Amino acid sequence: MSRQRIDSPMAWKGPEIDYTKEMMHLFTEAEVAEVDAALKACGDADVPDITRETFVLPGFGPKLTRLRDGILDGRGVLLLRGFPRERYSVNDMARIYVGIGAHLGQPIAQSWQGQLLGSVIDISDVIEKTRGYNHGGEMGFHIDGTACDIVALTCLRRAKSGGASRIVSVAAVHNAMLETRPDLLEALYRGFYHRNHEMDALHSPMMPLQTAHRLPYLSQRDGRITCSASGCIRYAVEYGGVDLSPREFEALEEWQRLARSPEFYLDMNFEEGDMQFLNNRAIMHGRTDYEDAELVPQRRHLLRLWLHVPEWPAREPNQVYVTPEACRHWQATNRKPGADFPEDYLAQVAAIQERRIRESTVLAAQKSIPSAAHWRRPAAASS
Repeated sequence: MSRQRIDSPMAWKGPEIDYTKEMMHLFTEAEVAEVDAALKACGDADVPDITRETFVLPGFGPKLTRLRDGILDGRGVLLLRGFPRERYSVNDMARIYVGIGAHLGQPIAQSWQGQLLGSVIDISDVIEKTRGYNHGGEMGFHIDGTACDIVALTCLRRAKSGGASRIVSVAAVHNAMLETRPDLLEALYRGFYHRNHEMDALHSPMMPLQTAHRLPYLSQRDGRITCSASGCIRYAVEYGGVDLSPREFEALEEWQRLARSPEFYLDMNFEEGDMQFLNNRAIMHGRTDYEDAELVPQRRHLLRLWLHVPEWPAREPNQVYVTPEACRHWQATNRKPGADFPEDYLAQVAAIQERRIRESTVLAAQKSIPSAAHWRRPAAASS
């Protein structure tokens, strides 16, 4: 089957882009004042209660709706910069972030626990069995769940060094593979089986643990391209008994090889207070390696939103494995009030880390005490 080249603003290459001019909006004083007034008006509202109607932005809200058009049919990336992070607590920053996000889409739950905000922070040395966004270090290119149209991040605290957001255009990588390896591209259009997180599937009656059919890795309609580059493909191979053919394996490797090439990707450094919104259909994202702090409260900390945009054309049905309905079910059945706010979350994890540090200190001290045998007087030498 003949595949079409994507010729649109979405097909960009990193070295050709100045994101500060083509993808970034700087907050004005008037916009910050609107946000501040909206925050005061919503008071101590819980995350689900923060909507376009309750977080009113009379001038900035319509501008955000216009900027959203560029996320769908422009470069696919919007960075809001210049917000005075230092003026606000972490919980107020969470409310502000949700309020701004609500003018771009509807926040949806990110896992079976029903949380609308995810804390992207390395706690893998403190909490066992964490998901990928709670691990540190470099992260490869991927697309988040298919219920999410816009994946968003805001930076509460930067890393000591590194930790840039690394993004790449699906259209640009597609066009390159179309020119050089169209045979491998066909394997991606045919697609792969996906396997969801077991707990996510268990807590959603409308979500199978593993898909019964292949989901296209790539799909085109009306000049737009969508991608489903998810770790759920790997789960199906590792835990679901799925075997990749040599051609399928080569196709996935070539796709990632091109994406990782400096010819294609763009690094976007985060400043504290930045808010990044990505087209989760056509922009793959990852991050560079970074140096982090030892104590949890001082570590690199971002908040993540998944936004569903009802105004956008729906994904192809055969490319969907996580649905907005499943996300709403998670929220309705499992979310605990106030669970999304980062202040309590950080305090709980920090308390666990402090306890472990104390326990390891005591254990180390006990090991350093000489045994009774060490102090026993040696027997007198025989004459």
